[in-house]
Amino acid sequence: MERKEKIVVLGAGESGVGAAVLALKKGYDVFVSDGGHVKPKYREMLDVYGIEWEEGGHTKERILQAKEIIKSPGIPEDAPVVVEGKQAGIPIISEIEFAGRYTRAKMICITGSNGKTTTTSLIFHIFKNAGYKVGLAGNIGRSLALQVAEEKDYDYYVIELSSFQLDNMYKFRANIAILLNITPDHLDRYEGSLQHYADAKMRILQNQTADDAFVYWADDPMIQKELTHYGIKAKACPFSLLKKSGMIGYISDGHYVIERPTPFNMEQEELSLTGKHNMYNSLAAGITAHISGISDEDLRKSLSDFEGVEHRLEKVASVGGVQYVNDSKATNVDACWYALDSMRTPTVLILGGKDKGNDYAPIIPLVKQKCRALVFLGVDNAKLHAAFDGLGLPIEDTRSMKDCVAACARMAQPGDTVLLSPCCASFDLFKNMEDRGDQFKTLVRAL
Repeated sequence: MERKEKIVVLGAGESGVGAAVLALKKGYDVFVSDGGHVKPKYREMLDVYGIEWEEGGHTKERILQAKEIIKSPGIPEDAPVVVEGKQAGIPIISEIEFAGRYTRAKMICITGSNGKTTTTSLIFHIFKNAGYKVGLAGNIGRSLALQVAEEKDYDYYVIELSSFQLDNMYKFRANIAILLNITPDHLDRYEGSLQHYADAKMRILQNQTADDAFVYWADDPMIQKELTHYGIKAKACPFSLLKKSGMIGYISDGHYVIERPTPFNMEQEELSLTGKHNMYNSLAAGITAHISGISDEDLRKSLSDFEGVEHRLEKVASVGGVQYVNDSKATNVDACWYALDSMRTPTVLILGGKDKGNDYAPIIPLVKQKCRALVFLGVDNAKLHAAFDGLGLPIEDTRSMKDCVAACARMAQPGDTVLLSPCCASFDLFKNMEDRGDQFKTLVRAL
């Protein structure tokens, strides 16, 4: 009997279980190991497929027998089991890298510090509404590997890629690579180095050919700096908020414009997404659709009827003349900057959570200009106090969402906005960013 090659999957979440199912279907001997607790729905999937799994720790002897290790993106590179796998010479790859081997669909891949989810969702919306056979995967939606395992007959996958996923991708090729911006984020995972984080983001370009396209925001200083280090083979499709030489897309005189491959124009007011940050997202998505051959009529319709993304500047309710806005996806300082920049009323700003090596200096001028008060929501708010106490604004410390919403309701005045845009990860008090936003919405609606 032929001996099967062994694949070990580290992490039994959406990414890991999808990779395990695909590996099983491709004839591998599969073992899944999770150092934490496996959610019931994933336990059930693994059991249905007869895949061996463990939780609450890692059996090193079994893991180090692997031909390859597929690592879930949430597991850091310095985790002991990962380090030992590297030392044993076992290739460690991502679920996306593994799944890419088994599909011929074209890959539209989006990364950036901010705007990924909105841009990915908008591109998927445009392609789906235009009648294209398209799947949504990566850091959003269902596992790419699971969709490939189910043999979905897609012509395109629209994939949101985090830096953590890109770290373990080597031969995967993006047919259209979209890079929105590079600003400080996840520095706790990159030894405090913005350069190491930027290196991860730039991996989206690897393996691109002259047949591919690279869509990017030309005004981002970090992207401009990084481009000087790479020989870009793909067709460059830069965009800007301003009309200037070389740009394929821009905003001009109240119009949204794409110049190539054929001219496309619509009034900026017709775009469903508002705010400066969303102009970048809409330009990136529109250019991607336009170069893929989507008709002007379909593109115009989808850019005007897209409903946005949950937890991103999501209007929750108006209570007592106060508008409450859920921007729980703002897990870094740059995202909060864009949220504050879009505020048009005095703002009570909620900050805090698990700090990722943040420098709060960039938002201090906007906090001074826009904010009536600050509410800190976290286990340890010392770094926030050090950054903001000197501004002279009223500040309250809270340790639960219930106390936080109550404090905001006390401090806000009619005509104000309460903005949850925390700059930080959520894992000190919440399961994840979605849990934080959902709790906020539930408590606001109960006021």
